[in-house]
Amino acid sequence: MQNQLEMLRIFKGVSDSANFKEASIRLGISPQSVTRAIKELEYLLGEPLFYRSTRNTTITAFGKQLAHKCTGVIDQVDALFAGNQVNDKQGAEGLVKITMPNSFGRQFLLPALIKLNALHPNIQLDLRFSDLIDNVVAEQMDIGVRIGIFGNSRHVARRVRDVQFYIVGSPALIAKYGVPQQISELSNMPQTGLIDQNTGRIWPWYFANQPDCLPNPAAFSTDEPEAELQAVLAGIGFGQLPDFLVAEHIRSGKLISVLPEQSPSPWGVYVYRPQRGPVAERVRIVFDHLVDTLIDTQL
Repeated sequence: MQNQLEMLRIFKGVSDSANFKEASIRLGISPQSVTRAIKELEYLLGEPLFYRSTRNTTITAFGKQLAHKCTGVIDQVDALFAGNQVNDKQGAEGLVKITMPNSFGRQFLLPALIKLNALHPNIQLDLRFSDLIDNVVAEQMDIGVRIGIFGNSRHVARRVRDVQFYIVGSPALIAKYGVPQQISELSNMPQTGLIDQNTGRIWPWYFANQPDCLPNPAAFSTDEPEAELQAVLAGIGFGQLPDFLVAEHIRSGKLISVLPEQSPSPWGVYVYRPQRGPVAERVRIVFDHLVDTLIDTQL
């Protein structure tokens, strides 16, 4: 049986969330731990706390009353330790190791972490820039940032923003080849390709209503996204690139978006950390700062 105060904390987290999964992310524990705590609490109280379905979680009338009562209890307990928590946050120190994608990390995260260092000079930051799909636990990283699909239940993860992909070409390229009206026309025009550093193969292009395909022919290929961007800007070929690289160039007219109706579903940007017991205050500070930065970032 779990500690009763901890069960109340988990219950309060669920009552403030849309569902058990969201609560598990906010609390930094597994969904199974949330489910187990709620079941034990319901058994102890002899009352259901939530109505559950495959899509929704709705709090019961008894659950609402309990949520109101336990808020005061939890606040009183937290008040006993509030002084130490404030001091810990102000005096947080030690090393935090972070891994992040190359271009995205340099553009958005590096400036934010430099500002954080001015606020918390005793926190040492170790930044690793890589587009490899990293193993945070194996590499002993404290925090990771990833673009794409994230389904690892061993991590506490927050999806903080989306990345949209655009097919773009330079005005000079379009003047020469025209604006493609469908994918089949695009396949006969020069294209660029990004090499996946994990596999050594070129990433396929993704479309909304057409099968994925490889750039054909690949007039230019590289494993560095910014190098591909420069090739597209130079008119070497059309490229499928993320919004954080091309949004400004589209606004300025240096690049033109084509086949917008074929843009694939956005990819998620995740900030995550391993689930390995208590979280050091220095790690929590950096994690929260990265989450807030990416939520507020405007392209």
